[in-house]
Amino acid sequence: MSKKRTKKRAKFKKQEVIRTDVWELAASKTQKRQMILTIDEYNKYLRPLVLLVNAQWVSLESLTAKEGVNVVERMIHKITDNPKPKHTYYQKVVDLYPSFKKFPSYLRRAAIADAIGIVLSFQSRYQEWQSEMRTHRDGKSTSLQAMCNSYPALYKGQQIKYGLNYSTLDVKVWNGTDWVWLSGIKVKRHGGNRHLVNGNEIQSPSLVVNKNKCQLSMPISIKKVEKIESSYICSVDLGINNAATCSIVGCDGTVKARRFVNPARDIDRRNRRKMMIARRSKLTTNITKEKLPKGFCKRLYRKSSNINLQISRIVARQIVEFAKTHGVKVIVIESLAGWKAKAGKKGSSLLKQKFHLWCHQKIVERLTDRWTELGGKVQAINPKYTSACAFDGSGKVRRSKNNYSLAKFASGKQYNTDLSASYNIASRYWYCVLTGDSSNSHGVC
Repeated sequence: MSKKRTKKRAKFKKQEVIRTDVWELAASKTQKRQMILTIDEYNKYLRPLVLLVNAQWVSLESLTAKEGVNVVERMIHKITDNPKPKHTYYQKVVDLYPSFKKFPSYLRRAAIADAIGIVLSFQSRYQEWQSEMRTHRDGKSTSLQAMCNSYPALYKGQQIKYGLNYSTLDVKVWNGTDWVWLSGIKVKRHGGNRHLVNGNEIQSPSLVVNKNKCQLSMPISIKKVEKIESSYICSVDLGINNAATCSIVGCDGTVKARRFVNPARDIDRRNRRKMMIARRSKLTTNITKEKLPKGFCKRLYRKSSNINLQISRIVARQIVEFAKTHGVKVIVIESLAGWKAKAGKKGSSLLKQKFHLWCHQKIVERLTDRWTELGGKVQAINPKYTSACAFDGSGKVRRSKNNYSLAKFASGKQYNTDLSASYNIASRYWYCVLTGDSSNSHGVC
């Protein structure tokens, strides 16, 4: 691939922001059964394509996505202008499954694009493994997953039609013998309703149906917006005692507003389940004198993980609302990527559990996605000494033994540790911006 084309594609990806809403469908049992048949037929069609694309990867890897789809289609699809496709192997597959002759053209191109994506992922990971870019030195090489389960993309007008205000839709499905339209399927919920925002554009959705779900995965191209520059920023200290401590701080050090974000009820629910796991594991180990079996307390782990995910969503949403209220453009956080806790000697210690359950990275991911979508900017700074030193410059602080959130300054003043840390985060950011010193920032100044 030429350097010019690579730059163009990289530039396009950088400008475009895609977010996905989940549209829940109210389908009958018969409609749902036909949707599942459609997904099965799509995967049956996709699997031989994955093997074919992998075999021809040397000639396909330098092409764009659109060029790759066109080339593969000419390899397999027999028409008047293409009477002798290159791959006779695929014709045997078509003869084995006569239903493939009725496969819609737009869905065929979607399957080819899907196969190219699967092979591209495999080839990239395999090349990294060959280059010894491995998590573990003796890690096994990746393998091509030809028996994949994917969901079909639906092109507007050809496989999906929308009703008034997107309240209903028609979907083209495989009923076992032919491709037919299912009409008037009601949409129960539109997810985040991003399609209602002026300038946002709906892309081709994926049909996601199984025994538990019946929905559309709806990607939406977000209109690019830019927030107005402000002399204030929102600094956020992500902590253990308080999930997040936010401050609105100006370039002259003025603190305009403060807020503590701590969904205590959800944190208690999560911690109770983790304590149940610790108690059961201790009892089981004492009785059996062996390691815990695979899948031990599977349901409790799943519930705990889901609650943790919900906590990250709540915290990120409240930080965004706080920043929007005060009209700032930049949210400043600490760069904690790759951070590992060094607390607690035993696996069941409360301190170790607290650090292990800290979902700071999930909060950062959701905060970055949401704030970027709204036209803002999330900046990470060096976290060193932000909590250990006082914001007034009096030196290192001493933590209270009874209340770890309380800090005592060298001057004798007592203050909330997380609040002091949020001021220090803001100070470090403004120092970086005003002096142009990038040594305290991570990739912006």
